[in-house]
Amino acid sequence: FFNWNKVKIRYCDGASFSGHPQSEPKDKEGRIFFRGQLIWKALMDELLSAGLSTACQAFLTGCSAGGLATLIHCDDFRELLPKDATVKCLADAGFFLNEKDISGNDTMRSFYHDVVQLQGVQESLNKDCVASKEPSDCFFPEEIIKNIRTPVFLVNPAYDFWQIQNVLVPIGSDPSESWKKCRLNIQACTPSQLKTLQGFRDSLLRAISEFQKSKEGGMFINSCFIHCQTWIGETWHSPNSPRIDNKTIAESVGDWYFNRRAVKQIDCPYPCNPSCYNMNFS
Repeated sequence: FFNWNKVKIRYCDGASFSGHPQSEPKDKEGRIFFRGQLIWKALMDELLSAGLSTACQAFLTGCSAGGLATLIHCDDFRELLPKDATVKCLADAGFFLNEKDISGNDTMRSFYHDVVQLQGVQESLNKDCVASKEPSDCFFPEEIIKNIRTPVFLVNPAYDFWQIQNVLVPIGSDPSESWKKCRLNIQACTPSQLKTLQGFRDSLLRAISEFQKSKEGGMFINSCFIHCQTWIGETWHSPNSPRIDNKTIAESVGDWYFNRRAVKQIDCPYPCNPSCYNMNFS
């Protein structure tokens, strides 16, 4: 390692590096391997031997499924490093909601249940949570953050297009295709559809309300139709980056990481923020 290092871990296991099955399932071609937890451990062992073990500052971050992985492994990461090191975590667009879709079905909950069962994910989740709840509930960030001891920062758009397209309005929930334009471009939404999206935003704010009270936690919740925002320079820190109170995501995260100020930034509802970078898939 040098005196400053950035390591990107390629995602490959389908369960946020938390799979730990009792046995390997099989298909026609042979066994299917879901070993995310073992991959995580092997990666950490490699990085620790390369110099991570002497780090004085460390920052575990991830986007989307990687954001969920960050929340799952944040405390484990902290335990691997020297006690006097500054260790914090950031989850970008990884706060997936346990919400019904527009048809009233638990699409995301059902999906998480299947992932947890297939990959034995419960072995990687908080033991107290698993003891008192359905294991798939403990795979949702709303439950995970209740038990994280390490300082965490949440970057999340209130109108995350991935969640709108897969949690709120999955294709099967809209047989009439009345949401076809809206789910691809927020500017094409009707007033009634926007009302539904505002309700989805409200669900996010309720889910993070307890976390918002934590002294060590930070957040940047903007009102953009986007997914990941920290890994692209244009949204992370540039003249055209999304801002809240005239602060970019990078500035907000930096202020929080280095304890310059408390950062609990929640944007006003869409379409109030002209600095937003809104994706258009139409």
